[in-house]
Amino acid sequence: MARNYRKEYDNYHSKPEQRANRSSRNKARRKLVNAGRDVAGKDVDHKNGNPRDNRLSNLSITSKSTNRSKK
Repeated sequence: MARNYRKEYDNYHSKPEQRANRSSRNKARRKLVNAGRDVAGKDVDHKNGNPRDNRLSNLSITSKSTNRSKK
C-alpha cells in the first residue's frame, strides 16, 4: 500500500504543536552550528526530551541511530 504523504501532513505534521516542535528542533541545530559544532550527518539530541528546551547544556550531537532509538 502506498504511503499518503498529503494525508499524513494534514493529520499530523501541520498541527500547531508539531510545527512549533519542528521549528524548535531547527533552531537547536542552528544554535549548535553557530557555536562551531559540526552537525553534518548527525542528529541533535535534547537530553531531557523536550524539543523546545534549546539551552546549550541540554543539547548534544549523536548519531542518528542512537538518537532515534531513545524513548
